[in-house]
Amino acid sequence: MMESKSPVCNTCGEEIGVKPNGEFFVACHECSFPICKACLEYEFKEGRRICLRCGNPYDENVLDDVETKTSKHQTIATHINNTPQDSGIHARHVSTVSTIDSELNDEYGNPIWKNRVDSWKDKKDKKNKKKNKKDAKATKTEEHDSQVPPQQHMEDISLNAEAASATDVLSVVIPIPRTKITSYRIVIIMRLTILALFFHYRITHPVDSAYGLWLTSVICEIWFAFSWVLDQFPKWSPINRETYIDRLSARFEREGETSQLAAVDFFVSTVDPLKEPPLITANTVLSILALDYPVDKVSCYVSDDGAAMLSFESLVETADFARKWVPFCKKYSIEPRAPEFYFSLKIDYLRDKVQPSFVKERRAMKRDYEEFKIRMNALVAKAQKTPEEGWTMQDGTSWPGNNTRDHPGMIQVFLGYSGARDVEGNELPRLVYVSREKRPGYQHHKKAGAENALVRVSAVLTNAPFILNLDCDHYVNNSKAVREAMCFLMDPVVGQDVCYVQFPQRFDGIDKSDRYANRNIVFFDVNMRGLDGIQGPVYVGTGCVFRRQALYGYSPPSKPKMLPQSSSSSCCCCPSKKKPTQDPSEIYKDAKRQELDAAIFNLGDLDNYDEYERSMLISQTSFEKTFGLSAVFIESTLMENGGVPDSVNPSTLIKEAIHVISCGYEEKSEWGKEIGWIYGSITEDILTGFKMHCRGWRSIYCMPLRPAFKGSAPINLSDRLHQVLRWALGSVEIFLSRHCPLWYGCSGGRLKWLQRMAYINTIVYPFTSLPLVAYCTLPAICLLTGKFIIPTLSNLASMLFLGLFISIILTSVLELRWSGVSIEDLWRNEQFWVIGGVSAHLFAVFQGFLKMLAGLDTNFTVTSKTAEDLEFGELYIVKWTTLLIPPTSLLIINLVGVVAGFSDALNKGYEAWGPLFGKVFFAFWVVLHLYPFLKGLMGRQNRTPTIVILWSILLASVFSLVWVRINPFVSKTDTTSLSQNCLLIDC
Repeated sequence: MMESKSPVCNTCGEEIGVKPNGEFFVACHECSFPICKACLEYEFKEGRRICLRCGNPYDENVLDDVETKTSKHQTIATHINNTPQDSGIHARHVSTVSTIDSELNDEYGNPIWKNRVDSWKDKKDKKNKKKNKKDAKATKTEEHDSQVPPQQHMEDISLNAEAASATDVLSVVIPIPRTKITSYRIVIIMRLTILALFFHYRITHPVDSAYGLWLTSVICEIWFAFSWVLDQFPKWSPINRETYIDRLSARFEREGETSQLAAVDFFVSTVDPLKEPPLITANTVLSILALDYPVDKVSCYVSDDGAAMLSFESLVETADFARKWVPFCKKYSIEPRAPEFYFSLKIDYLRDKVQPSFVKERRAMKRDYEEFKIRMNALVAKAQKTPEEGWTMQDGTSWPGNNTRDHPGMIQVFLGYSGARDVEGNELPRLVYVSREKRPGYQHHKKAGAENALVRVSAVLTNAPFILNLDCDHYVNNSKAVREAMCFLMDPVVGQDVCYVQFPQRFDGIDKSDRYANRNIVFFDVNMRGLDGIQGPVYVGTGCVFRRQALYGYSPPSKPKMLPQSSSSSCCCCPSKKKPTQDPSEIYKDAKRQELDAAIFNLGDLDNYDEYERSMLISQTSFEKTFGLSAVFIESTLMENGGVPDSVNPSTLIKEAIHVISCGYEEKSEWGKEIGWIYGSITEDILTGFKMHCRGWRSIYCMPLRPAFKGSAPINLSDRLHQVLRWALGSVEIFLSRHCPLWYGCSGGRLKWLQRMAYINTIVYPFTSLPLVAYCTLPAICLLTGKFIIPTLSNLASMLFLGLFISIILTSVLELRWSGVSIEDLWRNEQFWVIGGVSAHLFAVFQGFLKMLAGLDTNFTVTSKTAEDLEFGELYIVKWTTLLIPPTSLLIINLVGVVAGFSDALNKGYEAWGPLFGKVFFAFWVVLHLYPFLKGLMGRQNRTPTIVILWSILLASVFSLVWVRINPFVSKTDTTSLSQNCLLIDC
C-alpha cells in the first residue's frame, strides 16, 4: 500500500494541503488533528468551531492563505455533485456497520462513513433549496409517488432515518463558560504575580534576630509555591463531556439485527476473603452480570490471588443466585443492580414501577437474597478455622490451593454461552474463576501481576476489544455505565486515540461531614476534569475501561506524523536547533514498538496461512520475546477488533489459558515492563496510565449523572492514614525508578507538558511533608522564644500579604464556581492535606528511601479496638499506629506555645500584644487544620490509647526542654551581655 507524502484528512480522505510557506495545513494547533480546508469550511458553515478530537476552539484565521494540493481523487464537493444517485446507497449502510470494523475504512485507510454522511447532507440541503418550488410541482410529485412501489417508498424513509442517526455524534465536549474560566485564569496569573513580589520582599528583608527561623520559613514557602504551580496549571483548561447512549443504540443495535456493540471483559480482583468479605465481592459480580448490555458481549473474570476455597465456593453460590437475580433486574430495570445496596435503599421502591407483579416478585427476591446471605455467612464461618489436613472439595479431593504460595493455576467457567441459563431460559454472561499459578522463587508482583494474568486468560477465552477492571468492593451503580464508555471508545473520530475511559470513584457508607476527605471530591471533580482538557485523566486503579490494544504496548493507530522541516525553511536569524541526543535504550524501545505496530498490518490476515506458516510468521517477528510463548495468545493480540481466532480449537482453550497463567510465563518477556499493568510500584495504576500517555494515547473522563460505580472506603482515622501511606509510598517508588516523569519519555515528545506537570505532581507531593512538618512547628517555636519569621511590616508589605490572601481566596471561590464543588469539601480537602502531610506522607518518604536504596521494607501494623454498634460506628474506632505520633506532637506543641505566648504577653504588658497576634494566628492555623485529627483521636467519648498520649507528651516535653536549653536563635552578643549583667547582681 502506497503511503501519501502528506497527512490525510480524517474526514474526506484527501491530502490536507499546504500553506504558501510549504508547511502542512494544521487546523488545531493543540492536537494537530488532520482535517483539510474544505472540510473545515464545512464545519464552520455548520456552526461547529471546536476541534473534534481535543475540544479546543479553532483559530478564526486558520483558513487564510491556504493552498490545497491537487490529487487524482475528487474532493467531497465534486464527489457529491457528480454522484448524487449514490447517496441513498451509502446511507443505507451507514448505521449497519460497527465503527470498530475494518469495513469503515476504504483501501487508503480513510473513514468511509464520513463521505456517506456528507453526501447525504448535501442531498438534503439541495432538497431544502428547492422547497419553495414545491407548490408548483405538487401535481407532478403526487403522480411520481403513485408510481413508486410502497416497499421502496418505506425503504427511502428508513434510509433517511438511518443517515440522520449516523450524523449524530455520540458525545460532545462542553467547555466551561467563558465568563467563568476567563476570570479563573486571570486570578491565577494575578496570584502568580503576587507570589513573585511576595518572595522578592521575603528574601530581601531577612530577620536578623531569628535568621534560622526566617530561612526555614522562606524555604518552606518556596516549596509550597512550587507545589501549588504543579497542582494549579494542569487545571487550566477544564472541560465537561456529555454522552448520547440513545444514539449509540440507534447506530449499533438495529431491531431484528445482531448487536454491533463491542464486547467487554470485566476483571474483578480479590486476595483474602477474610479481609475482603465474599458477600461484597458477590454483589460486585452480580451487578456486572445484570448490566444493561448484550449478554453475549459481557464476560466476568474473577481473580482469586489467594487461592482460597472460600472464594471459589462463594462464587459457586453467586453463579446460582445470578440465575434468579439477573432476569429480575432486567425485567423491572432496577438500579442499582447489586442486591445488598438495592434492598438497603431508603427510597420509595415503587416509584416509576407500573407492573402489578413487581411487589410480589420483589418480596420473593428479597427472601431469596436473605437465604443467599445466610449461605454465604455459613461459608465464611466455616473458613475461620483451617483444618490441619487442609480443605477438601465436595468430591473428596484436596483443594489445590491449600498452600497459597505453592499451587497450580486454576480456571473454572461457571456461566456462559454453553453454561447454565437463568430461570426464564435466557442466556447469561460468562463468569470465570481464575487463580494463577504460584511457586516459590518467582516474583508475582501482587495486583499488577494478577491483572496481567487476567489479560492473557481473557485474550485466550473471549478476547474482547475492551477491558473494564473493578476492585472487589466497587459495584456497578449505573447499569448503562458501559454504554457511556462506548460512546467514546466506539466513536470513529473521538475514540481512535483513546486508550481508556476513566470514571470517578464514588463511595457509600461515609459520614455526612466526610471528616477525613474520603470522597476525594476535589481530586475527582476538579483535578481530573482539568486533565481531561489536556491529554486525559490519570488511571486511578478501578472503574476504568481499557482498549486492549493499548495495554499491549501499541501506539495510537492515527497519531499524526508531520514531516520534519527542512533546514532551508529556517531563516538566518532563527537557526535550526540541534536535535537532542536520544538515549540508546529509548531508541531500541521505540524501534521495538514500531516493529510491533507494523506487525499488526503485516500479520493482520493470518487466516490465509496454514498452521505451520502462521507459527513461522509469528516466530519470525519475535513476538515470543514480547508476549510470551503462546501462539494462541499472540494471534489474539493481532485481532484489533477482538474475538477468538477461527483457527483455534475450542477444546484446547482451557489448556492454553492454564499455560498463560503459569508462574514462569512472563520470564524473558515484556510483561510488566512495556505491556500490561506496569511493575515497579505498589501504585501500578499511575505507572500504567503514564506509559500509555507517553506513547501518545489520550484518555477520557466520563462523569454520568448517575455514578457509574460505587465502592467502600475506610472511614476511621488509622485505616485512612494507612491508605494514604500506601499511595504516597507508591509515588516515592516511582520517583526513584526509571519511570520518573521528570525525565522518562521526554525524547518522544508525545506527552504534553501540562500532562507531564500533572504526573510530576503525583510523585513529588509526598516530599511536601518535610517542609510542612517544619512549617507547622514554627508557630510553637516563635511563641516559646518570642521571635518571629517576619519583620515589622511596612505599608507595602501589608498590601502584599493582603493581596496574597485575597488571591488565594479568589482562586478557591472561582474554582468552586466552575466545578460545582462545595466549600465544605474544599475545606475538608485542605485539612486532610495537612493531616496526611505530617503523618502518612512523612513516613512514606522515609520508608520509600529505605526500601529503594537500602532494600529494607518497613511495615506499620494496625491494631483494631472495639467499635461501637452505632451508625458510622467504624468512624469512632481508635487503632494504635505509629502514624498518629507526629500530628499529635504538633498539636500539643502548638497548644503549649499558645499558652506560653499569652503568659509572656501578660508579663510584658500592652506592647507585647501586637506581635503576639501574628504568632497566635499562625498557631491556630495549624490547630484548625489538625482539628479533624484531634476529633478522631478522642473518639466519641474522648477515649485515646494511652501509648499515644505518653509518646506525644514525651516528645513534646523533650523538644521544649532541649529548645530552652540550647536556644539557638539568641545571638552570642546577647548571651554575653546577659551573663555580665547577671554577675553584677548580688544574689
